[in-house]
Amino acid sequence: MKQKIIIAIDGFSSTGKSTIAKQLAKQLEYIYVDTGAMYRAVTLYAMQQNYISDTHFNADDLIADLHKISLSFVFNENVGFGEAYLNNTNIEKEIRTIEVSRLVSKVATISEIRKKLVSEQQEMGKNKGIVMDGRDIGTVVFPDAELKLFMTASADKRATRRYKELLDRGDKVNYEEILHNVQERDRIDSTREDSPLILCEDAVEFDNSDMGLKEQFERIMSLVNMRLQ
Repeated sequence: MKQKIIIAIDGFSSTGKSTIAKQLAKQLEYIYVDTGAMYRAVTLYAMQQNYISDTHFNADDLIADLHKISLSFVFNENVGFGEAYLNNTNIEKEIRTIEVSRLVSKVATISEIRKKLVSEQQEMGKNKGIVMDGRDIGTVVFPDAELKLFMTASADKRATRRYKELLDRGDKVNYEEILHNVQERDRIDSTREDSPLILCEDAVEFDNSDMGLKEQFERIMSLVNMRLQ
């Protein structure tokens, strides 16, 4: 039986964490988990219940409802990865909107929510053979992961990528709004009290500002192969 490892990918928003994680999982035949989708799903639930908007956030009511929130990933052969489900409903498209992006970092600051989701994430990786991306995977979820990556890129590059992605999907978006969202999420993610986004000492920092997907994949696969030797 081949050795299996845990690959933990952390980093700022829109650095391509999910893209490289999906590629690695497919190449290695590992399970892929997008933890950002889990926080987005909880945010969508909060929006549906009118617990959060641009002007208010009733965190206590959301915390009280956590037992009502069931999250899962169901593999879709047509897209090649597991899509996010909230209470048995596919929400993959809904959680990728700019509205959810504006609010998700606020939801992710709540300790009770992080505790619930971290527990679920650790359970998913108990048998290894998993690629997981997020903000605290190498520091909190899997501090003993065999390979930790920290993805970064300039805010302008990340905003441009996100802008093109949403335009290609048919969304009506404004570049300046997306750039502001990227910068604000960086600030919130890096300064929150519970599990802030940080570069841990044993992580490999990977700046892909001026790197194509092919080069990125080849470089990271070489790091993976070193850990598998």
